[in-house]
Amino acid sequence: MPNLEVSPAPLSTQKIIRTWWPLAASWLLMSLETPTVSAIISRLAHPEISLASYGGVVFPLALLIESPIIMLLAASTALSKDWDSYLKIKSFMMRASACLTALHTLIAFTPLYYFVVVNLIGAPPQIVEPARLGFMVMVPWTWSIAYRRFHQGVLIRFGHSREVGIGTIVRLISIFTVAMTGYWIGSIAGAIVAAAGVTAGVIGEAIYIGIRVQPVLRNQVRNAPRVETPVTLKNFLHFYVPLAMTSLLVLLVQPIGSAALSRMPNALPSLAVWPVLAGLVFLVRSMGLAYNEVAVALLDEPHSLESLRRFAKLLTLYTTIPLALIAATPLAQLWFEGVVGLAPSLAALAYIGLWIALPLPALSVWQNWFQGLIVHSRQTRGITESVVIFLIFSNVILWAGVAWSQMTGAYVAQIATVVGSAVQVAWLWKRSRSVLETVKKREAATVVREKEKISVGSLP
Repeated sequence: MPNLEVSPAPLSTQKIIRTWWPLAASWLLMSLETPTVSAIISRLAHPEISLASYGGVVFPLALLIESPIIMLLAASTALSKDWDSYLKIKSFMMRASACLTALHTLIAFTPLYYFVVVNLIGAPPQIVEPARLGFMVMVPWTWSIAYRRFHQGVLIRFGHSREVGIGTIVRLISIFTVAMTGYWIGSIAGAIVAAAGVTAGVIGEAIYIGIRVQPVLRNQVRNAPRVETPVTLKNFLHFYVPLAMTSLLVLLVQPIGSAALSRMPNALPSLAVWPVLAGLVFLVRSMGLAYNEVAVALLDEPHSLESLRRFAKLLTLYTTIPLALIAATPLAQLWFEGVVGLAPSLAALAYIGLWIALPLPALSVWQNWFQGLIVHSRQTRGITESVVIFLIFSNVILWAGVAWSQMTGAYVAQIATVVGSAVQVAWLWKRSRSVLETVKKREAATVVREKEKISVGSLP
């Protein structure tokens, strides 16, 4: 018989899409949270104060406190391969959540709040008390997110990423229901309505994910073969601490940004516009944010590298073009004034900020592609390094804006984010090159082995 040489089939685009779209849909639906909340706040009494309270104090502080557990999604996707690993990571999740919830409670209900918000952030006086009430409402936030993200990772690892998207729908429905109830009542402060809505959303989503993961735990995780290298506290922390530091450092930019905007021209309008503008940009960026978990989950597939990289290029186009169209057409006015309900003076700030933010969707795609490569290698230090670089560059620009005191804070914040993100992506590219070479060598070796099998099988 002739010697048949069949080229190994690359990872199909269809399989990438099947893994990616439920996660992207989840991110997309999640990105609707901020515009929904902002639209309702804008239609309540004192919208500028409420938007600044929630977007400048409540949400940034809540994000900062939960930051050490955000990367549980990536960690669980990568490591929850058998029952023993699942139990050990779950134990870490529960302990970390208890400590962070205690910290949130301590800040919300003691004078420590005033030290953080007044002394460190320097928030305008008129938003300090409304923000504190909202922050009190968000006490259950961190534990709910930790539980949800950990079990979402299990669902993704065992092929049930569709449930992640459905869980986000549950979250949005919960947010909308609670927020609209506050709107109909009409007498509750906007920051409290927003905080109650997003807290109800994460609790509802955590309950749904907790129910949907049970059969997966029972039928798949319990019966999965034991991994060759068991998860221990030492090797888990070696893997996870850089990821946790990454999210902590990333989310530091929120309160640091609030502190800088509070000290720049047009402080209150900038704090009010900042979350609205970030919400729209996040809405468009959401398709690229899911690519981290896609890379982690599919790089184990044979011949996957080029297919995944090609898909990243397509995502770059599909995320940049929509934002450019919004910025360049009357869609911007329709969104900021019609949908979100900003006053024309605030919307005018948002229009210019949107043009400055135009590179962010593309940067998000490549950041998550390079991060996925690095997480797949389990050598996650490079991710932390990239975030430190992001913080250095963005903070230098923010505080240069404070020192110069001639440019509106909302614009300075967008410039800082774009420049910091660009430098961060460049560093991630540099740190992922060795992983790329390792994956290429592995794929080349796989091709050789498969061709040898075909050659041997074709012998008479």
